[in-house]
Amino acid sequence: MSLNLPEDNCIREEDEDRVEEENKCPPKEDEEGVELNGFVTEKLPPPKESLLLRLFESKLLDASIAITHLYKSKEPGVQSYIANKLFSLEEEDFDFYLPQVLNMYVHMPELAEVIHPYLIHRCRSSIDFSLQTVWLLEAYTNSSGVPSRKLTRGSKLKKAILSEELRPGKNKKQNEMTVPLSVMSPNKRTHLRSRSDATGAFVANQIIRRANSSPGPTTLGDLLSGRAFDNGCSCFETTANVLNEMKGIKWSLQSVLVRLASELEFVRALMIIGKKLAQFPTRELRMNRLLAELSTLNLNLPARLWLPSHYQEEYHMVRIPPFAGVVLNSKDKVPYLIYVEVLTCEDKHTSPLPQKVLENTLRHTKSEENLQDMYLVKESSHTPPGDSLSTTTTIRTTRSGPRKTMKYCNSSDSISQFSHDSTASSDSRDPVYIHAGDIKRRLTEYLTKPTGAFKRDPEDPSAAALKEPWEEKTNRIRQSSPYGHLPNWKLLCVIVKCGDDLRQEQLAYQFLKQMQNIWKQERVPLWVKPYNIVVTSDNSGLIEPIINAVSLHQLKKNSKLSLREYFHREFGGPCSEEFLTAQKNFVQSLAAYSLVCYLIQVKDRHNGNILLDPEGHIIHIDFGFILSASPRNLGFETSHFKLTAEFVEVMGGYGCDMFEYYKILMLQGLIAARKHMDKLVQVVEVMQTGSHLPCFRQGASTIKGLKERFHMNLTEEQLQLWVQHMVESSMHSLTTKLYDGIQYLTNGIFI
Repeated sequence: MSLNLPEDNCIREEDEDRVEEENKCPPKEDEEGVELNGFVTEKLPPPKESLLLRLFESKLLDASIAITHLYKSKEPGVQSYIANKLFSLEEEDFDFYLPQVLNMYVHMPELAEVIHPYLIHRCRSSIDFSLQTVWLLEAYTNSSGVPSRKLTRGSKLKKAILSEELRPGKNKKQNEMTVPLSVMSPNKRTHLRSRSDATGAFVANQIIRRANSSPGPTTLGDLLSGRAFDNGCSCFETTANVLNEMKGIKWSLQSVLVRLASELEFVRALMIIGKKLAQFPTRELRMNRLLAELSTLNLNLPARLWLPSHYQEEYHMVRIPPFAGVVLNSKDKVPYLIYVEVLTCEDKHTSPLPQKVLENTLRHTKSEENLQDMYLVKESSHTPPGDSLSTTTTIRTTRSGPRKTMKYCNSSDSISQFSHDSTASSDSRDPVYIHAGDIKRRLTEYLTKPTGAFKRDPEDPSAAALKEPWEEKTNRIRQSSPYGHLPNWKLLCVIVKCGDDLRQEQLAYQFLKQMQNIWKQERVPLWVKPYNIVVTSDNSGLIEPIINAVSLHQLKKNSKLSLREYFHREFGGPCSEEFLTAQKNFVQSLAAYSLVCYLIQVKDRHNGNILLDPEGHIIHIDFGFILSASPRNLGFETSHFKLTAEFVEVMGGYGCDMFEYYKILMLQGLIAARKHMDKLVQVVEVMQTGSHLPCFRQGASTIKGLKERFHMNLTEEQLQLWVQHMVESSMHSLTTKLYDGIQYLTNGIFI
């Protein structure tokens, strides 16, 4: 087989070494050399073309290698060959590079033709792949500066996905099973239970019931209809599919439009809410509006929906707790966090939807009769000095003779106790009294009790929501949910963000994920927490929240403690095992994020963008300013990474064992990253082609600077000196201190 192969520099050195090792085999006697004039000459090395072909045919071929050579190759024959190899790759591996592939598709016409068949194939077979492709193409085609010819190419593919042009091929067996109900005569005797008389009647009733409840096409997107996310698909009402549902047989949808319409409408509704919230000036008004909007969404649930950030799981969305949603603390934009109750299932596309369960707004009651007979009448009463918290309420019963009073406090704890006791004693009609002194004692104990939980901050209601342990939040929401008693109940969450282009965030996520995999492969104990980003357009998207974590800003604002003092309060004394474990976690995560911030030049590193989790790890968020981009394009933060005196204090101080361990980890992490530089640079380099993102503002020098930061020309001894220099300069960086001060004065972010 002959191929017009690319230039020599298209072959990554690490790929050559891996192929040579895999293809090593004992040489045969006649292959050891060639005898010439009585001398045995060494065998000539294989040409580069042979190595590249062996690489493509080996088991080492993955999406990273294929996309790298596809991007760098200029030969049409090689491009077509690699594009055909895409069909043999793991789909999950390829999907990680979907932003890079679609960027090439839009901006590189010579590659669009060879990539197109694979994209069409995947869109026919996968709903989630189709959705991701539509949203990314929406972002690329709406970007400013894209030529009309390139825009047309992306728009055509997007239109084809949303239309019936990509209808999956029908299975003949499925067509044969789709028969009229009258064919299954109830008089025909058969040993199959699915063909019994009772089953036939039941199927008929099911079809009639579903046909009567099927919404019209105009209800899609109408949130007040209660069926905004029901596209009226007839696939679920056919005789064969109802019968298959009863038998437990899987079946598939046949219409691409039907498959995508509901999910697209749901994401669109989330983005509309974000735009509405931005119109309100205060957080209180935004929170009230969010509560109303989420309550409206609940009218249309359960539905065949899922969160795009959790598309790998199989479930149906049944409820969005309105009071759990919060507006996040952001000065310019209005991102908000919602929690979603789901019921897991076998297949989210074909499994039957759960029935809607109305919320029970009535708490404890003996009967409907008791509810009608009892009412509350408030009376004024004398409040003793010092008992200003207490009030008196009289409960009068019309059917029972004597009137009975019950005192209770306005605190939530006492109200719950009142509800429980009044219900339990409704038969005996005995009065229950709670003294005001007990109420004061309970409140005093609650206020003086040391706790790690944050109080609700009116200026940032998200702080308490994010600090609450996930297990406690899940149990609390489950107890109040009408679906909480079901065994397949589960809670998910997502951040909705409008007005921001999240493609840079998505690029940072890919880089973090690659670094995480490299360190794991090289067995370097560095810790990072990549969070998934779903781009839905050039100014909106969804973000996977970091649960069980709180920002250093809120930590210092609420605790009034230094970072080391907070560690002692949360994890114990300096010699306790819990503290030492948390300190080690802190160092491993700090070293990892220091390297990431250095390599891709992450800016805007104030304490609102750095989180702390319950195990002591720090987590960086908000990667809106990376590479060539900086806040207001000033380039004010000149340090390699953020390393404050407080961070050093948590490690034990300058020169201590943990501080030296921090520098060792940075050296090991950088050495490991250098070994896989091509894989890391490729993720960024492909996205630069035709891009107008701020992070590529400096053009080709952006990639050049990224490669230089790996310091491939330095020995390990020289690299160790460079790491020492970076740590020292970052510790004493004046711009880091000034930037934190500016953020405190302008935005109130604690230092």
